[in-house]
Amino acid sequence: MDDQTDKRHRMVDTQIRARGIQNAAILEAMRRVPRDAFVPPNLSEFAYEDSALPIEADQTISQPYIVALMIAALQPEDTDRVLEIGTGSGYAAAVLSRIVREVYTVERHAELAELARRRLNELGYDNVHIRHGDGTLGWADQAPYEGIVVTAGGPRIPEALLAQLAPGGQLVMPVGTEQNLQHLIRVTRQKDSTYAQEELGDVRFVPLIGAQG
Repeated sequence: MDDQTDKRHRMVDTQIRARGIQNAAILEAMRRVPRDAFVPPNLSEFAYEDSALPIEADQTISQPYIVALMIAALQPEDTDRVLEIGTGSGYAAAVLSRIVREVYTVERHAELAELARRRLNELGYDNVHIRHGDGTLGWADQAPYEGIVVTAGGPRIPEALLAQLAPGGQLVMPVGTEQNLQHLIRVTRQKDSTYAQEELGDVRFVPLIGAQG
């Protein structure tokens, strides 16, 4: 086992599983996906530390535990099609791709969308589909989705995203009027097209920017 693989396995054991994430598919995906390939080369030695890291376009790659927490909140199944809003470096999409059938991900920064597309293609994650655009509008022509995960916070959940959620599907997003005061919210679409909402804890994310952000 090389040094990065060893660090990756220790990350899963000490940062993810030890904090209560028990979903076997998520733990295995995070053991397999090389986070060091999704950060700038000069930061690869810090890839498995318990923190967010800067990436291109003045954005960040989320702390590994937060990636695992948000995916776990989706309660994913291997037959699901999942929409991610905020591709970033592509790491979370790569992890999701080892758990669900198809991942559709939207990134508002053209530079990040292209870098993520290149990384994911080179690493063989061929069930991830990337679009450069306004994530608050979702990806309507591929809807509906069994899961939607939003990696930025806003004062409310965009109506466009709720409309793209399949009956029985779940959407996970940080919601709050201030960046320092956000709650991770899970919304489940009922079969009668009403929505049930629950709060999963306090988080802190960058603002969701777009027409419905």
